[in-house]
Amino acid sequence: MKINLLIFISSSKEENNAGEVLMKTFESNIRPIKGDIIEDPGFHPGFHNGYEVVKVTINYASSECFVSLHPLVLEKQEIEMNTYIERLKTHGWKVVSKEELTN
Repeated sequence: MKINLLIFISSSKEENNAGEVLMKTFESNIRPIKGDIIEDPGFHPGFHNGYEVVKVTINYASSECFVSLHPLVLEKQEIEMNTYIERLKTHGWKVVSKEELTN
């Protein structure tokens, strides 16, 4: 099954309370459930070793699963939003638009 991990990253320090949705897709026979903790090398170890699954949406017709992770609010952390996003990108995450998610 194709697993799509989704995380929303925001910061009230940025212009217009900027935020981005990032997604990482992979194939797996393991389907996460709400409450699971997902680890990924892109997550900064100084803040979190993993993020909690808050929602799982399954599309059996396309054999696809969308896994929403707990949002990350960076004003509580000592790292810039763009720095964290770049770290995620180097580990296979990509910024996606809301339009990409709804199509």
